[in-house]
This record gives sequence, C-alpha cells and structure tokens, in this order.
Amino acid sequence: MLAVPEMGVQGLYIGSSPERSPIPSPPGSPRTQESCGIAPLTPSQSPKPEARALQQASFSVVVAIDFGTTSSGYAFSFASDPEAIHMMRKWEGGDPGVAHQKTPTCLLLTPEGAFHSFGYTARDYYHDLDPEEARDWLYFEKFKMKIHSATDLTLKTQLEAVNGKKMPALEVFAHALRFFKEHALQELREQCPSLPEKDTVRWVLTVPAIWKQPAKQFMREAAYLAGLVSRDTAEQLLIALEPEAASVYCRKLRLHQLLDLSCRAPGSGRLGERRSIDSSFRQAREQLRRSRHSRTFMVESGVGELWAELQAGDRYVVADCGGGTVDLTVHQLEQPHGTLKELYKASGGPYGAVGVDLAFEQLLGRIFGVDFIATFKRQRPAAWVDLTIAFEARKRTAGPHRAGALNISLPFSFIDFYRKQRGHNVETALRRSSVNFVKWSSQGMLRMTCEAMNELFQPTVRGIIQHIEALLARPEVQGVKLLFLVGGFAESAVLQHAVQAALGPRGLRVVVPHDVGLTILKGAVLFGQAPGVVRVRRSPLTYGVGVLNRFVDGRHPPDKLLVRDGRRWCTDVFERFVAAEQSVALGEEVRRSYCPARPGQRRVLINLYCCAAEDARFITDPGVRKCGALNLELEPAPADGGPDAAGAPPGRREIRAAMQFGDTEIKVTAVDVSTNRSVRASIDFLSN
Repeated sequence: MLAVPEMGVQGLYIGSSPERSPIPSPPGSPRTQESCGIAPLTPSQSPKPEARALQQASFSVVVAIDFGTTSSGYAFSFASDPEAIHMMRKWEGGDPGVAHQKTPTCLLLTPEGAFHSFGYTARDYYHDLDPEEARDWLYFEKFKMKIHSATDLTLKTQLEAVNGKKMPALEVFAHALRFFKEHALQELREQCPSLPEKDTVRWVLTVPAIWKQPAKQFMREAAYLAGLVSRDTAEQLLIALEPEAASVYCRKLRLHQLLDLSCRAPGSGRLGERRSIDSSFRQAREQLRRSRHSRTFMVESGVGELWAELQAGDRYVVADCGGGTVDLTVHQLEQPHGTLKELYKASGGPYGAVGVDLAFEQLLGRIFGVDFIATFKRQRPAAWVDLTIAFEARKRTAGPHRAGALNISLPFSFIDFYRKQRGHNVETALRRSSVNFVKWSSQGMLRMTCEAMNELFQPTVRGIIQHIEALLARPEVQGVKLLFLVGGFAESAVLQHAVQAALGPRGLRVVVPHDVGLTILKGAVLFGQAPGVVRVRRSPLTYGVGVLNRFVDGRHPPDKLLVRDGRRWCTDVFERFVAAEQSVALGEEVRRSYCPARPGQRRVLINLYCCAAEDARFITDPGVRKCGALNLELEPAPADGGPDAAGAPPGRREIRAAMQFGDTEIKVTAVDVSTNRSVRASIDFLSN
C-alpha cells in the first residue's frame, strides 16, 4: 500500500482505449479486468529538476534541409571542419534575376501518384504539359502551410493538389524529403568518396518555432518514411527551429556581412544603398580590440565582431520572415561561451510572403470574378501556375520608392478561357471593374501602378510589424538592442522599409545579413554541429497529466468528489510537468515513477494535457485539452517473485520516466527499475 501524503498525487489509471479516459480509481481499490493503467509513485515534481548530459550521436557530416513554404534547399559541413558550410549545387532551371541556391517547394507526381520531380524541374515540366493532360497530374506547391494551419493534424491528413485531387500529406512530404536526401548523398559521394555509408550523416530539418508538437512530430514521421533515418537511429535527426538557426548563424557574422537599415542616403529619405554597418562600428571595434577580455571572448565562443560588441546579458530579437509565417524569438547572449538563452516563448503568425500572393488573387477576383478565378484554377491549373510565376517575378522588384508601372503577363490560356467563359475579353473586364489602378497594356499585360503593388503587401507587413511591436512591449523583452530581419521575405525592400520606419524611431537597430535568404539554412548546419548552443528555452505551453488528489473541503469543487472504499478523492486534477513561459534548460528533466496497474501488463498509455494558462487546476478547465499520449512498452516482469534489482518488494513494479522540455522537441526516456533496463518510451501527438 502506498503512503498517502496530504495533497500527493495518488492514482492515475488510464483506460486501455485511447478514445476514452475513465475516472481513475484510488490506490488500493479493486481493479476491473479492463483496467490498464499506472499509479504514480512520486507525488510531485522533483524539488530540483535534474540535468542530464546530452548524448551526442556519432556523425561525419551534418546535412541541413531548409524546407520552406515557397523555396527549399540543403547545405552541409563536415565534422572535421564544421564552420566550412557547403551550399548545394545550383539548381537547373529557374527564373531570370533570381539566385538558384534554393529551389521552389513544388512537387510533381504522375497521374498514378508516383514521384516525378521536385523544384524548378517539377514547375517547368508541369507548366509545359498540355492543359488537358495537366489535369491528371498531381502538382503541389506551398503545401508546408497546410501543416501549420491544420487543427486536427494526424498521420492521415490529406493534401489537395492544384487539380483538386488529394493524397496523404505524409507521403507528399516524404517524397520531397527523399528528393533532398538522394540529391545530398549523391553530392557527398562525389565530394568525399571515402565517406562511410552507414550512420555517417546527422540530418537537420528546419521548422517554424511557432509550430506545435504535432507538426514537429509529423516532420519526423515524414523523415522516417523518406528514409533519412530509422526509428532505431532517431537521434541522427534533429529538428531545428528556424529563428534559432538564424540566430546561431548571425552570431558568427562579421560586421561587413551585415546591413544596418538605419543608414540612409543623406537628404533623400530613401533606403538608398543601405551601406554596411562596418563603418558605424569601426570605433567600437577598435576599442574592443584593445580589450583583452573581448578578444578572449571572441576566440573562446567563436562569435563574430558584432557579438563581441554585445555584453553578457544583452538581448536581441530575430524576426524570421518566411514564405508562410513570421517567427519571432528573443535571445540573450551568455558569456563566456557565447551560448544563447531564450527570454520569451516563440511567437508569430501566418504573415509570410504568400499573404501577398493571396492579396493578388483577391485582386484578380475583384476584376474578373471570384467564381471565374476558382474555375480557372481548377480547370487550367498549369496556366494558373504560370500566372503566379509572372506575379512572383514582379513582386520581387517591388520597392517603396520605385518609379514606373509593373507589367504582369497574363497567360494566353487565361485570356482565351475568360473570353469563352464570359463572352467578352479581359480588357473589357478591366474597364468595367471598380479597380482603377490596374490597366490593360498594349503589350497584352496587366499594368499595375507601384502604389497598387505596394498596397498588396500592406496586410501582411502590418501583421508582421504588429507582432514585433507586441513582443517588444513584453516586460521580458525590455532592453533589446538589435532586431535581425531574416528569411526569404526579408529580402523585400517593401518589408525592410516598413519595419525600419516603424521601429527605427524607437531606437531599435534593424539589421539584415547580406545572405538573408540563406541565413536559416546555414544556421541549421551550425546548429547540427553543436545543438547545445541554445542552452535555455521557454516552454510555449503548460503540459501535464490528469490525476487524483486527496479531496479537501473548501479547496476542491464538490462535483469533483469521488468516494471509493471510504476514501474521498478529487478527480481530474491537472498535475503540471512544466508551465507556459517557464525557462527550461537543455537536458533538464522532469521525472516521475509509475507502477503498472496489474501484473503482466505490457503497455502503459498516459494521456497528456496542455493549455496556454499557467494556473490551470483541472483537466476540464477551459482551454485545457488532451494533446497527446505517453506510451511505455514494458518487457515481461521478473517471474521469481523476489525483490527487484532496486530492492522493491515483490508485486510492485516501478517504471521511472524522465521527460525533457528544453529541447526543440519534447522527449522522454524510461527505465524499468526491476531490471534496470531501458523501456521503449515515446510521446505521440498525432493520434489524439
């Protein structure tokens, strides 16, 4: 019989069916045959959470895949020279004036669902298909956002191709990851023929920091299906948070590799050449070089000159402005080793470059009719892709002070289809519409004023600025000196100008790396070489389990009272493992010990709950939801009837579980005390 502390957690019995969680029974009560649960032996969190040394997998090379909403790519570095980052080969195809160190996140499958191509090759092949033939092919683009927006993401979630046909999302992502795997391994074999084939690569996948645990697990499952790693070698795959990766990379930069947006052409009021911040830091740099302490810090921590200027405890914001989301993180630089500490949980929202694309689509709907645009996308999918390519090329040239109109080519298929559907031509539609800032040019193109193009940016840009301003208003973020703009959308002069205009007067220095579109990819490689660089993170949510506590009159609601065998229990108590916004160090563990409910039990399932609030009391409180399950797979218990390896009495089997909330993924390990052997443990966020 377990001792019963006054408010200790005394029972947790989870039903054998994951669909139902019956009211738990208190310790010592008769158990039915259907009971399949566990009882906690440790009633509360350890007084001092223990930090375990990180187990590093062996590897010869790190390959990072930056899987973006609009473009993707990979890079790698060898363990023997970790900071020499090799970018992937230039991709075939591409658009004029656009660097090809990444390729569009476009996947083409045959009508039978087999892989055909990815990136520029997929886009161009699909574009060249006969319109009737194209309707049978499965073309996916910008599909990463579907994982972010899915509220009930599972392994069976479907994605819709441009032609309306659906496929399991897991297969779509696996096709893309398999493409990068094969491309990267082929390049590695050519560069280093002596590289071992097995267990030589540590893979890194980038995801937005605001993604929840189900989306992160989904990417890991897709990597398993793609063959990057197996479940037995899961430690060879790391999930990197995109703004963290950017932060890791930026800390290595020299002054001449950065642009300070506050430097404007004198008297013009324009962004001008946005000269390097090297000159503005020259005097400070000379002072630093005279400081022995600063020189030592730069050598020991490996940080760049800008970071050496920052003092221990200085804070900065990284705004990752990508194709689908804006991701904000706040870091504090720690000396003497240059490690990073997260000061506030990751925040952001769906304010990526695709928002501008959506605004353009809505503009077309105002001119030609929403119903026509929907029909055209469905019946002429390849031509729609052609139109989006033409818009993308003009979107990249937009600027706050650009002079002259922008011409956007309409595919002949669009012009012909509109005439057949509506009975008049597109020029007539433009004259009749209420949109007076888009005209029809004599060259057969849509002619937009620069003001009209910039207006398409405004909803997305406002969302980004509002998120940054809300973050800067937090007390935890006071004292920030720098804002790094990174990500593909950060290349936009419209966004750069708007952020500087809004935040520059507040004394915040807005800085952009020269290779802003590759910052996350390069940082992911560095993160893979040294994942311990981010030493402390903030938990985005409160996590815990539902338990029974001794019922206390006046403290617990009467409707939570359960009387069993003469004992009074409070049901549905939310026992917290970690609180929202709590600082958690890398390797820090929350430990619990559990006892299987019956002899011979081979599997234990514990429902996990989460919420945004820090003070939830019950799993039935508003905002608390079941978010996953902890699975423990047990080996047969010792059969001799004697005490176990730890000296516990016969009939009482203890399973010690340790959970880590300070990494990019929530992790769990477990040990069977009776045998001192590891128990297969996992947390499933996708079978909720």
